[in-house]
Amino acid sequence: MLDLSNKRILVTGGAGFLGRQVVEQLCQAGANLDKITTPRSRDCDLRVLENCQRAVEQQDIVVHLAAHVGGIGLNREKPAELFYDNLMMGAQLIHAAYQAGVEKFVCVGTICAYPKFTPVPFKEDDLWNGYPEETNAPYGIAKKALLVQLQSYRQQYGFNGIYLLPVNLYGPEDNFDPRSSHVIPALIRKVYEAQQRGDKQLPVWGDGSPTREFLYSTDAARGIVMATQKYDGDQPVNLGTNYEISIRNLVELICELMEFDGEIVWETDKPNGQPRRCLDTTRAKETFGFTAQMDFKQGLKNTIDWYRQHAA
Repeated sequence: MLDLSNKRILVTGGAGFLGRQVVEQLCQAGANLDKITTPRSRDCDLRVLENCQRAVEQQDIVVHLAAHVGGIGLNREKPAELFYDNLMMGAQLIHAAYQAGVEKFVCVGTICAYPKFTPVPFKEDDLWNGYPEETNAPYGIAKKALLVQLQSYRQQYGFNGIYLLPVNLYGPEDNFDPRSSHVIPALIRKVYEAQQRGDKQLPVWGDGSPTREFLYSTDAARGIVMATQKYDGDQPVNLGTNYEISIRNLVELICELMEFDGEIVWETDKPNGQPRRCLDTTRAKETFGFTAQMDFKQGLKNTIDWYRQHAA
């Protein structure tokens, strides 16, 4: 097991929703907060190679979380930006880390990398068996290319890079901006605002049939840190809960927890996204002992409570 106590650790995206949790979990696992660096994108644009080179200087471990990411709306509006930004950030950072002699690189990929029609639950071995769902393919493929890069750098240079595939995340401090948020924060905000206005109806995209799996941010961060300490393999590893819920049931549950009793109106002319999403989490359990702990209903409650406190 990797001893983190005197490692210098770079966490890209370390000030973000997941990043703050990862920094906290690193410290709980013995890392020294003074030796953790979390550059902000406004000061360190990782699309520029020189910035990547500066960022990895003197670092022992790099945890790459930084991403240009959002929900289905952003994916439709800015596919080119999502492809370019994520590919350039990742590819240059990996290359710079290899050149700087970084001991270990932890790359956090995305569930969007999986083919549109993947047998459920998704197994890591199915990653290449088809094209991703069209709306998030540019983002998914850019992130998936980084897996190939890490595997080839391991093969040619002996560079220790690992690749993790977390399912959709949620939790307090999530991104609730309606233009770029994912489904849970988007729905929580939508219900909250409907209640503020006294609306009797709640319009929701799609027909409610797709299924999703959600991982609480603290669980995801713990999984990433466990992999950093214990996993050195070349194969990608899913991080999830193995619990699948339909969007229809999710919307109903959020309405129940928030005590919204209006009518849900399904906007069936809007896209559904990928039909089903649920991960096989066997590999994470077997290789570094990770299983999710947060109960889904409790996690939703925590997220709703946080949003109500900070909505203003």
